[in-house]
Amino acid sequence: LLGTGNCYQQAKRVLHAAVPDRLHAREREMGTIRQFLQQHVCGHQPGSLYISGPPGTGKTACLSRVLLDCKDELSGSKTIVVNCMSLSSPQSVFPVLAQELGLPSATSRDSVRRLEKQLTAKGPMVLLVLDELDQLESKGQDVLYTLFEWPRLPNSRLVLVGLANALDLTDRGLSRLSACPAGSPRLLHFPPYTREQLSTILTDRLGQVAGDPVLDAAALQFCARKVSAVSGDARKALDVCRRAVEVVELEVRSQTLLKPLSSSEC
Repeated sequence: LLGTGNCYQQAKRVLHAAVPDRLHAREREMGTIRQFLQQHVCGHQPGSLYISGPPGTGKTACLSRVLLDCKDELSGSKTIVVNCMSLSSPQSVFPVLAQELGLPSATSRDSVRRLEKQLTAKGPMVLLVLDELDQLESKGQDVLYTLFEWPRLPNSRLVLVGLANALDLTDRGLSRLSACPAGSPRLLHFPPYTREQLSTILTDRLGQVAGDPVLDAAALQFCARKVSAVSGDARKALDVCRRAVEVVELEVRSQTLLKPLSSSEC
């Protein structure tokens, strides 16, 4: 269970929820995202993809990993990533996109018109990633409708990828889109992680730390079982293990400080 002080720092570092090199149990989902980007961005076919799933199921991590892996393939296009949590209102997404595309700032309505003109003019494909997409829900869903209708415009060069927790966002908020199935967003759902998958993720992360295990296998299994029963949220499992490492680190430090002096040191 114990090791040098440095191993605790390493353990805490690998347990952070950054984008890892390997994403376990998400090969199918990553393959779907990669195929979608190759077909639409590289293949110059406008389209939209809606990625849903509870928090901590790897949606953003998988998309980020694929974007990194496909960097060269996507180099001929313009990629814009917006976290909608950072926007002051749903309508403010339009001025933000206008700025990203080098258009002069304007009111929301003027921004929409200019953006439509820009996205249907000749030029490279534009990949727009909207994380926390449910933040753009508004009365009448006009913002979401506008965004998801852009890839359907004649001569559009927009590929839209939206991520949100809600499974039914497109049914609930974008029901008009389903009237034209060819223009509806493709759906990809991320289910909660199972106990086995969480256990593999935790074991793999901590396996990157040299030396004896900082947390034993039984502790990891216990954490995986508890988190999978409640949420299947990998971020929660990583957070629980990180706090457990901090507890072990404090215990070891206090034992070292309180160690009685031997008679030769008195």
